[in-house]
Amino acid sequence: MRKGAQAPRLAVGLIRVSTAEQGNSGLGLEAQQASIRSFVAAQGWTMVAGFSDIASGKDDRRPGFQAALARCRQLGAVLVAARLDRITRRAHTLSQLLEDGISIRAADMPGADDLMLRIYAAMAQKERELISERTRAALAAAKARGTALGGDRGYRPAMGPDAAAAARARREAAERAAHRLGLELDRLRAEGITGHAALARALNTRAVPTPRGSGAWTHTTVARLIARVAM
Repeated sequence: MRKGAQAPRLAVGLIRVSTAEQGNSGLGLEAQQASIRSFVAAQGWTMVAGFSDIASGKDDRRPGFQAALARCRQLGAVLVAARLDRITRRAHTLSQLLEDGISIRAADMPGADDLMLRIYAAMAQKERELISERTRAALAAAKARGTALGGDRGYRPAMGPDAAAAARARREAAERAAHRLGLELDRLRAEGITGHAALARALNTRAVPTPRGSGAWTHTTVARLIARVAM
């Protein structure tokens, strides 16, 4: 390395799946690993270690997680995951790590800084809490009506999966993605990048995934995102 040149930043990868079945298949792990390596390469960093867990993101005692943190502290490396919830599902854990000086990045949010990561984590935790509260309320209402809960009582639906529910889930996922990408557009505009074509080039340069998760950004894709966010 020539004198005065800055050494490349080091990165430690962390991947996590929730169940043994996902871990044994390797599919969830492989997809996350590929996403992490692509992100690290795009940043020009050097991957020095990788760790994995098969456990809930609510368990902060996971061995792979703890080993990754130890290596980051040792080397001053960035902790990188495919998604923020692969690191932790607890907003206060993420905030504490950032306060402790651990640099964290998520491959699906390449432009997010520490403040944005805190906001995303808090929003995700609140969403999970609301889902849990709605589930408990629905179960309590069903129990009050005398509906038997739990176990296999031989019921088999006469029809296939609820298409309306599936469509609603897809819409909600699309809205969450649009909100996240809208924040990325706001960040680019704050940097003085305007115009659909210029925004598309910046998003491609920063390897920000499109709403579909594949393909390249175009001025049309940006225009559609802006229209969706404004709805």
